[in-house]
Parts: sequence; structure tokens; C-alpha cells
Amino acid sequence: MSRSVDEWIGKTDDDAIPARVRLRVFARHGGICHLSGRRIKAGDVWDLDHVVALTNGGEHRESNLAPALRSKHREKTARDVAEKAKNDRVRKRHLGIKKPRTIRAWRRFDGSPVYAGRDR
Repeated sequence: MSRSVDEWIGKTDDDAIPARVRLRVFARHGGICHLSGRRIKAGDVWDLDHVVALTNGGEHRESNLAPALRSKHREKTARDVAEKAKNDRVRKRHLGIKKPRTIRAWRRFDGSPVYAGRDR
């Protein structure tokens, strides 16, 4: 009879993932990189990836982890960060929080408009 093991849940998003959890996640996925579909061989450098990124609402728990080759993991992380930044920009624009970067026009003391060109 096998005993059941409770799922590991990190207390904070910065908690280190214990080696026993890394082993369980690796075994659960059969040693296959979930991003490339390639088998992770001895000597390959791999990480545990959050399937749903923490920045995009994912949880720091065992069920949200999967093995990924480091190069593929870095590519996915870059995409996740870009997606989060775009979502933030769109949300701020919709809420009217973000102000324009430059003043497009203003008036002189006599009331005539002055238009600002882009300085590059």
C-alpha cells in the first residue's frame, strides 16, 4: 500500500523548492520538458517552470510546476514578462491612470497654441 503525499505549497513566492518536490515533479512528467517535449537527459540543465506564471496569477505550488530545459524556460519567462507588461499598460490606459509621456500642445501667454515636437 502506498501512502499519499500532500501537495507542497510555498508559503511565499520566493520560497525555494525542496529537492524532494523537484524529484516528484520530474517523475510525474516522466522527465519530459513541458515546453519543448524533449526528454531531459543526464547532464542537461533544467529548471522547474510555473506553468501559469506567478506574475500572471499562478500559484507557487507543486501542481503548477513542470520541468523545463533552461533555455526554453528563459524564453517562456521573457514571454510571460512581456505579456504582464502589456496587460498592465492596457489596464492603466483603460482606467485612465497612465498619462501621456509628452505634452502635445500648450498655449502661450497670448493664447496661441504651441505644438511640441518629439525629441529624439
